[in-house]
Amino acid sequence: MIRYVTGDATRPEGNRARVICHVCNDRGAWGVGFVVALSRRWKAPERDYRAQSRRVLGETQFVVVETNVVVANMIAQHDFPTIAKRVALDYWALEACLVEVGSHCVAHGASLHMPRIGCGTAGGDWDQVALLIDKSVPASVPVTVYDLHQGQRV
Repeated sequence: MIRYVTGDATRPEGNRARVICHVCNDRGAWGVGFVVALSRRWKAPERDYRAQSRRVLGETQFVVVETNVVVANMIAQHDFPTIAKRVALDYWALEACLVEVGSHCVAHGASLHMPRIGCGTAGGDWDQVALLIDKSVPASVPVTVYDLHQGQRV
């Protein structure tokens, strides 16, 4: 079950182990959307993403950013949205990433935190993404989705 809160996903609630997941593209581009907020808070997720020689759809990179906080760079966006192709989110890849992230959370006793992944720059549909989260992440993993306050910027 997904819990929705108003706040900043780069400041996940709780004291237990936490994983912040987000969608990355397979082209090596970083600099639009939620990644801007991540880079302002921590340098490691961008550094490690850029250091990858190959980015494969469906793979996830786990980056420790603080004690008990890990960022999951999920490669689930192919290329970029264009006028002809409005959605770059790859739902199959997102599902594969979420399964891996869910397993990581179970293994580390972590909760899962995120903005509305895949629905900004990648152009995905939140209703479909929420169904994938429910399907792919074990019910034992608490999932929190963060929406910003009206006019708030992270």
